[in-house]
Amino acid sequence: MTAPETETLRTQRRSPRPPAWRGQIPVVAVVALGGAVGATARYALTLWWPAPPGGFPWATFWTNVVGCAVMGVFMVVITDVWAAHRLVRPFFGTGVLGGFTTFSTYAVDIQRLVDLGHPRTGLAYLAATLLAALAAVWLAMTAARRVLKWRQP
Repeated sequence: MTAPETETLRTQRRSPRPPAWRGQIPVVAVVALGGAVGATARYALTLWWPAPPGGFPWATFWTNVVGCAVMGVFMVVITDVWAAHRLVRPFFGTGVLGGFTTFSTYAVDIQRLVDLGHPRTGLAYLAATLLAALAAVWLAMTAARRVLKWRQP
């Protein structure tokens, strides 16, 4: 038997590689755990600050704005400053902040306001949330970068 044939037989006898999804189990687990933490915090906030029927949903508004601001700071820190563990980003960014912010509830709130006969409030909420969330990300990232630049020797 030639050397290439022997090598082929050795390769064929090796146990098969584990499926690629096995490496993703820890990622899925930390996203689920973080999502549970974030969603629980959001739910607690909506219980503490409920929106009256037809009223502006302040709890959801501020949840989304604050979540976007925290995401802005988080992204600056883990991209410009800190070489985070591979599970930090999925846990905190996707899990906690993804569970905390709630753009699906934002859409439902808009529909509910329109259905209850408050289309102006719904439109104001739609525009205010979008503008405030985008501004929060930008301002938080800009502020974080300035603070980090100021702290450098």
